[in-house]
Amino acid sequence: MPISYNKLWKLMIDKNLSKTELTHLAGISTNAMAKLGRNEDVRVNVLEKLCTSLDCKLDDIVEFESERKK
Repeated sequence: MPISYNKLWKLMIDKNLSKTELTHLAGISTNAMAKLGRNEDVRVNVLEKLCTSLDCKLDDIVEFESERKK
């Protein structure tokens, strides 16, 4: 599941969070956050932790095939 960086960064900005703060808040490793930056596949549990920390739904940060073709 590819991350939609625009959506993720908007949510982080709305909550006034840096990548480091989100990493700590979500309780995920810096390695997992680095994978986000390299556009690598990220495990669903990491995405769920991010969503919990940002109080959002998975759809709010994941880019689906139909969105990519636009």
